[in-house]
This record gives sequence, C-alpha cells and structure tokens, in this order.
Amino acid sequence: MAHEKNTRKKGGVGKILLVLVVLLALAVGGALLFAHNEISGNGRPGTEVTVSIPQGSGVSVIAQKLKDAGVIRSAYLFRWYVGQKGAASKLQYGDFTLQKSACSYDAIIAVLSTYAKAETVRVTIPEGTTAIAIAQKMEAAGLCSAEDFLKEANEGDFSEYTFWQYVPDDADAPDRFMKCEGYLFPDTYQFYMGDDPENVIDRFLRNFDNKFTSDLYDALDALNDRLAQRMRENAFTETEIADAKLSLYDLITVASLVEKETARTSESATIASVIYNRLCSKLYPCLEIDATIQYALAERKEILSNADKGVLSPYNTYTNAGLPAGPIANPGMNSIRAALYPAETDYYFYALDTTGVHHFSETYYEHQNFLNELAGKEEEADQQAGTDDENAEQTGDAADTENQTDGQT
Repeated sequence: MAHEKNTRKKGGVGKILLVLVVLLALAVGGALLFAHNEISGNGRPGTEVTVSIPQGSGVSVIAQKLKDAGVIRSAYLFRWYVGQKGAASKLQYGDFTLQKSACSYDAIIAVLSTYAKAETVRVTIPEGTTAIAIAQKMEAAGLCSAEDFLKEANEGDFSEYTFWQYVPDDADAPDRFMKCEGYLFPDTYQFYMGDDPENVIDRFLRNFDNKFTSDLYDALDALNDRLAQRMRENAFTETEIADAKLSLYDLITVASLVEKETARTSESATIASVIYNRLCSKLYPCLEIDATIQYALAERKEILSNADKGVLSPYNTYTNAGLPAGPIANPGMNSIRAALYPAETDYYFYALDTTGVHHFSETYYEHQNFLNELAGKEEEADQQAGTDDENAEQTGDAADTENQTDGQT
C-alpha cells in the first residue's frame, strides 16, 4: 500500500511538472511570437506620425520616443535589436515620418539612419542672462514666442529632474518670480525651428542636470557644514542654523548674485565670501546687493537712487535680511563653483574702484574711507576734465584770433 501511495504522489508531482513545462513553453512561445511580430511589423499601412529625435539622443531616448508615438510597442526590444544589429551609431536626429505599429524594425532603422536633419538655429546664452532675456532671445531667433517660452518654463512639469523639487511652490510667488530662473543653463545651443517649447526648455534643464554632478551635491553638503560651524561661533541658535541651511535652490541664488556682481572671474570666490560672511553674521544681516534691486525694478537703471533701494520687494536685499526670493539670473559654472567653494576672507564690503574691479574691506570704516577717497579722485578727475576743456577752448579761441589776424594781413 505504501508503494502505491508513493507511486500516486510521484504521478501527481509529474503532472504538475508537466503542466508547468507546458505553461512555460506557452509563455516562451508567446513571447517569441510577440517579438517576431514586433520586429517584423504587420506590413499593413498604419497612421503616419512624425517623431522628433533631439540631437544627442541615445538609443534609450530614441526607443522611448518611438514607443510614445505608437511606432513600436516595446522600447526594450527595440534597444536590444539595435544592439544586435550594431546600428546605434547610424541613428540620426531630426524629424522622421513613420507609421504606427506597421514598420519592421529594419525599416525603422533604415529611416532613422537617413540624414533628416531639421532646420536649426544656433543661440548663445551668456552667463548672467535672465529668464525674460532668454525668452526674448528665443522669440528673436524665431523659435517660439517669449510668452510661450516663459509659460512652459514656469508651468511645465519637469519633476523628472531632481533639482526641480527644490524650487519653492509659486502659489504665493512675488512679483517678477520666475520658477525657471537659475536653471536655464548658459551655453550655446542648436534648436529645431518650430520645436515645441517643452523640448526647448528641456534642453536647458538637461544641460544644468548634466553639469551639476554628484560631486557638486557633496560640495554643497560640505559648505553647509562649514557655514553651520561659523554660525555657531557667531551665537546663532540651532533652530536659526537649521533654517539657514542652503538648499540647491539657495545655492543657485547665491551663484546668481555672484554672477551679477563680479567684475572679473578671478574675484568671484571673494564676492561669494562676502555674501556668506554676511549670512553668518548678526552684525550685517542684509546683503545690500545692488543687482537684486535692479532685478526688482521694472527697468534697469544706471544709478540707483535711495528711493530705489527702498522698493518694496522680496528681492530687495537692502531692506530684507538674508537671500532674495530666488535667483536673479542664470549663472554659469564659474559662479556656481565660486558659490560652492568661496574664498576664506573677513570681508564684509566691496565697491568698484577706478580700474573697474572691486576693492574689498573688512570694516565699515575702511569701506567708507575707500568710498571717500574714490569720491575725491572722481571730483579731482572732473575738475581736471573741466580744466582741460577750458584750456582747449582757450587754445581754440587763440587759434581763431590768429586766423583772423592772418586773414587781415
């Protein structure tokens, strides 16, 4: 009897194994059939779609673009097939017309391997350009309207980028607040004419994301540790220190201040040191940076008045302690690195000298003495200029008299 039970048990196990083998064979067969049909295409005409492949796209991006457009059903299978064919380097960028779920992979590769480059325009964005100025450049280049650019840049969903989470909610945004400000990385770009504003913005943000590497995130953590220690030394409470911790958005705000205030790149790290010295000081809580006033005003002014410096704005660093509401421009990598790696100084003041570079001071009295000397030099220069003009006028009068005498002779 025991032998009979064992036989039955073995028979039951055998049936289960047989069923599993059959199911596995069906699954493998189904997968192979799907792959065969997918790779071969159905051969029937399908709805035509235009797929735009951005310049610099890898096979993964291209495969996803094709899947999103309905040209293929499996991005993974297409990537694998392209790899098997060794065709990755042949795929071009541009606008391609394909049919939904109809083309074989070989036909798709053949189309994408043709040079179908769309008409492009080259645009250079200098360091320190504001979001509004960039939007105007886009419009001038014929890419899209400035309004559409800013709308997409500030309202589009770019949460795929880690840094986007650090941008504050703009529900209660102040006047002139630009959600994208600071992240539109300055560089030279090739854009497709008539491209969707979303793709244009994505180029800027992807460039920033590539530039701000993990090493720079680590540098930001190290910077926060150093600033926290200095604030403890200056009698800040732990709550104040925690509130003052710099997010990536704050760092880019500092970098934008450095960008707009720096006269020469060699002084960027020193400008950054002044900003941090004030942020870590209870004696000088306000940054008093003219560039933030310029950003707050509707129009840029050559000389700021005392009334300008009293303008009601969260960007006014004369009346508000700490950082402004956000970045005031889009900084380049030199300014970002200066904000991450500031010089070690005891400076709290700076002002432009007569040579066009900044003079730095540790104390208010030293700063005022420099300004007084500068004012004296400017007054002396004005007087000298007036004397030169008077001498030139007298010389001209003498020459006229001599000419008249010659004429009478």
